Amino acid sequence: MEEDVLYHLDLGTKTHNLPAMFGDVKFVCVGGSPNRMRAFAQFMHKELGLAGDGEDLADICAGTDRYAMYRAGPVLSISHGMGIPSISIMLHELIKLLHHAKCRDVTIIRIGTSGGLGIEAGSVVITDMAVDSSFKPRFEQVVLDDVVVRSTELDRDLAEELLTCSKEIPDLPTLIGHTMCTYDFYEGQGRLDGALCSFSSEKKLDYLKRAYDAGVRNIEMESTAFAALCRLCGLRAAVVCVVLLDRLEGDQIRAPREVLREFQHRPQRLIAAFIRKRLGLRPPAGNTLCPTE
Repeated sequence: MEEDVLYHLDLGTKTHNLPAMFGDVKFVCVGGSPNRMRAFAQFMHKELGLAGDGEDLADICAGTDRYAMYRAGPVLSISHGMGIPSISIMLHELIKLLHHAKCRDVTIIRIGTSGGLGIEAGSVVITDMAVDSSFKPRFEQVVLDDVVVRSTELDRDLAEELLTCSKEIPDLPTLIGHTMCTYDFYEGQGRLDGALCSFSSEKKLDYLKRAYDAGVRNIEMESTAFAALCRLCGLRAAVVCVVLLDRLEGDQIRAPREVLREFQHRPQRLIAAFIRKRLGLRPPAGNTLCPTE
């Protein structure tokens, strides 16, 4: 290919010097919201002790309104929108970007929010395996007129490393479990409060309890596509999501906004500690999230 236009990222091999811009990236963190990923990049800027306050970080994808991308030293922070179609488009172009930039030994982590199963709100789930709505570790992708089934196992050593790091952080309840990925937020997740509902409360609870018995501890809408693509492309990958409610107890998220903000910061705290530890950096003054070895 003479030129590769990464259309949805507003980048390209002829218009940008991708090795100069991204060649030293070692960690890529992706999440749904552009504002959240900007805040994460600013947080990492401070956690890594970089010059300046990080408030003026530029959106590298400012020429498009599809995704947002920020850098903080060796960390790339990118939004992926909501759901499998949106994250898969971003991942295809991100993985090509890393290839064109000649990046090596990159770790990619999805951070986000989710609904829990049988665990308290505020808990952080590190995914060992992403499963579909039938609790199977697979991602079904239609390619031309064929259905291609791909594995969704994630890097177990990376998951254990993250869990070990979490134990050094106060007030950060963390566990490893399966994550169920669905195609929508309402019917696909067994909610009774959508515009349409064709099942009873009893059937909903039976389904969610069967998911729990199969090892599912949280539910979201991106992990199977994320796990499958990263695995096929040889990227070490993890999914780290905080739980906003226990779906066995209800459907609607009713926690106050300030509580939700603190919950949403928990995966960021864990990943910041993990990255600092990998880089051999000490925590900023007054911060004891995860001491270096």
